[in-house]
Amino acid sequence: MQFSAGTDVTITISRELPRQDGVIRLLEMSDAYMASLYPAESNHLVDVSSLEGDAVSFFVVRRDGAVVGCGALVAAADGTAEMKRVFVDPAARGLKIGNLLMAKLEDHARESGFSAIRLETGISQPEAIGLYRRSGYVEIGPFGNYAADPLSIFMEKRLD
Repeated sequence: MQFSAGTDVTITISRELPRQDGVIRLLEMSDAYMASLYPAESNHLVDVSSLEGDAVSFFVVRRDGAVVGCGALVAAADGTAEMKRVFVDPAARGLKIGNLLMAKLEDHARESGFSAIRLETGISQPEAIGLYRRSGYVEIGPFGNYAADPLSIFMEKRLD
C-alpha cells in the first residue's frame, strides 16, 4: 500500500519481518516511552521474538524508505485479533500515519476473516485513545489473559 503525503513524500505500509534495524529502533523508542508512563506491571509489551510468531501479521510504515511506524495483529483462538505494538516515530507525527496504519491493519483483519480487533492501551496516552475512538473502537472489559488494571483501557472494533 502506497500513499502520497504531499508532492515529495511517499508513505508505504507493507507486511514485513520485525527483526530489522529500523523496527528495533522504533520498538526501543516505544519501550522507553511506555516505561516513562507506566510501571512495569502495567506494561503489556511484546518483544521482537513474539512478533515473529506464526499468529502475528506485522506491518511497517516507511516514509521515503525510512521506517517511521509499525503495528501488528495477533490472531486469537476466538476468531478475533489483538492489535499490538502500534507506534509512530515522534519525528513523523502529524502526517496521519496512525490513521493510515489503522486502516491497513483493519483491512488485513477483514481479509483474514477476523470478527473483531481488540487492544489494550494506557490511560496516559490521550492521542492513541483518540485515534482508536475516531476509528470506531469502543471500550470493553479485559479480554484474553489481561486482568483489570486501573492504568489500562481495553477496546474493540467489530468487523462483522
